[in-house]
Parts: sequence; C-alpha cells; structure tokens
Amino acid sequence: MAIVVTAIGACVAYGYADPAPDETADAPAAAVPLDGPPETVGGGGSRRFTLLASGDLLSHTSVLMQASADAGGSGYEYGAMLEAVRPIIEGVDVAICHLETPVAAPGTEVDGVVPVFGAPRQIAGEIRAAGYDRCSLASNHALDQGAAGIDATLAAFDRADLGHAGMGRDLAESAATVFQVNGVAVAHLSASSYFNGFSPPAGEPWRVNEIDAERIVDEALQARADGASVVVVSLHWGSEGVSDVIPEQRQVAEALTASGAVDLIVGHHAHVVQPIQKLNGRWVVFGMGNQLSGMGDSTNCCGVRALDGMMIRTEFVEQPDGKFAVARPEAIPTYLGRSPYRVVPVTAGLADPAVAAHVTRDELTASLDRTSTIVGQYIRPDQR
Repeated sequence: MAIVVTAIGACVAYGYADPAPDETADAPAAAVPLDGPPETVGGGGSRRFTLLASGDLLSHTSVLMQASADAGGSGYEYGAMLEAVRPIIEGVDVAICHLETPVAAPGTEVDGVVPVFGAPRQIAGEIRAAGYDRCSLASNHALDQGAAGIDATLAAFDRADLGHAGMGRDLAESAATVFQVNGVAVAHLSASSYFNGFSPPAGEPWRVNEIDAERIVDEALQARADGASVVVVSLHWGSEGVSDVIPEQRQVAEALTASGAVDLIVGHHAHVVQPIQKLNGRWVVFGMGNQLSGMGDSTNCCGVRALDGMMIRTEFVEQPDGKFAVARPEAIPTYLGRSPYRVVPVTAGLADPAVAAHVTRDELTASLDRTSTIVGQYIRPDQR
C-alpha cells in the first residue's frame, strides 16, 4: 500500500460524482471469495482504489497488560493482537484506523484507566506494522493529555510514517491533507462531537477538530479545490452503547451528504456496531464498534457487544466524466477474544479454527448473529 502525501497546493478544477438514488436497504451483497475484492461499480475511467476502515482502538489497562506480555515485559507489542486481521488490512490500497486514545505526553506515565488515557508511543509503529496507512484521531479522548499529548501523538505518527487526520500542531496541520492512492488525490477529515469536558488551549481551537457540519463541508470543498478527487470523513459521534442512529448523527450525516462534497462517512464512538445507510446517494457507516479495547463485561456501557466490531471495505472507481463512484460497502465482522486478547475476523475464524485460537465457535457464532442483526445485508452471503 504505497501512499504518497502531498501538501495542499494551487487551486485546480475539481468534480465529484452526482448522488445516486438510495439503495434498497435489504439488497443482497455480491458473493465473492473471502479474500477477494469488494463489490465493484462500473466505470470507464482507468483509476480506482480500495479502502478499508475499522472500529475504535483503545488502550485500556487490560490491553496495555496484554501488549506488555506480548512484548516479553519490555515495551508494548500490539502486533499479535492484530495479526489475524492484518492480511485483510494489507489487502486494500489504503487502510484507515481510528485511534481513540492519544499517546502519553512526555514526563507522564502510560495510562489505560478511564477517563484519562495515555497510550504508549510505540502504538503508532505497531499500527503501521499491522498494515494501516493512516488513522483518524479526533475523539472524545483526544485532549486527555492536553496539547502535549497531541504533539506526542503526532510525533509518534511521524516516526512511524503513518498518516493522520483530526489533530494538529498548527492550523495548517489540522486542515485536510491530500494524499495519493493509485494516482488518485484523496482527502481525509476527522472530527469529534465532544471532548469529555476538556478544551483546546486558549487561542488554539484547531488542536483537535470538533464536529461542525458547515465547517466540514467548507473543508471538504477546499480540499477538492486544492486537488482532491475523493473526500472521506471520519466522525466520532453517537451515543455509547446505542446501536440506533441518534438524531444528532442523522442531522450531521444529512447535511454532509446533501452537500455533495463528501464521498464517504465512517463513524466511531458508540463502542457497538451501528447501521450502514445511503443518504442523499452517499454511503454512511454510522459506527464500526470496537476493534481493540478493554471493554466487554457488565461493568461498562456495552457488555459483550463491546467485543464486536467490523471493518468496512469498499472501492472508489473513476467514471467516464472523471468523477468517482463508491461501491456498496462490505462489512467484515470482527470479534475480540480475551484469553489472550486477539482480534479475530469472525467468518474466517468460523471457517478455519487456526485463525481463532483461544476463541470458541459459540463465541464467534453469537458475535456474528449480533452484528448481522445490525448490518447483515452488508455482510457477503458467503460470510453469513
């Protein structure tokens, strides 16, 4: 996955695909091999690329303990926890994670206790090694470590050659950057609905992006004016533990998709899987649940549903007029086994027990049932 980041340059002409009619919600997904490409859309242009996005990644204390154990007690190793999904992540042209917990500020200890998190700086390199190309960083925990934590997070991302959106060390960095995927200029924006009572430093509101539909549309239009052919937006929104789309999500999604400036919205924060819908001809993945966290028991918001997640995979295809169409997203269910902590691709684990060591078939079947209740029509028939 070769991704080239370019600075936003001179204004150029741009275009984007006109919204298509909404699809029937229960239309069947195309049946393709487990490791095959997502459902494609037609197009006369020569440029296309595949994209994957995934759910929340949080370094709770139990996750940190597992990462330390996997590293032999020296440092933190996330690779083993993500190894089973790495081939899926690496199988697309650009993969986007969502890192909800910032890196610990210099001089502070790594901390995985709610409500203030501080992840180890090694996490950026571990995410890169798992196959991700970039991450969205705007979340309700983005300001847990203050400006110093934002600086530490972005420095760790720089060292790992990992792209990012949602945080900034200056005003320019907080805006959308345009990166190249298979010769296509793509912009990625990230914003959160709130920050757990924390505020950016005085005079630096750009430190982390807050959801404002009008501002996001303006930034998306500016990114297109500066050369982007595709705009992807990651939003940290919704209500924890609620699988239904809440009115605030709906309102923002309607505004962004109606603008025509945004091609795809992917969501986080609820810690449970939420629906996939097409609004104003644009795909909205409201919530992908958790990918990796310490949640999943009766003492937190979501119980066993917090162990469920999904990755979504889609394809962007150039049309004869030079604009891009987005294929129907494919949901790839995941489940977090905890003895030890390992993220398991559910259907692959059901097909091959070696993929799901330490996780029972009953656990995977129950997880698939829960996820299918929400997004079953987007899981390929051969995976249901």
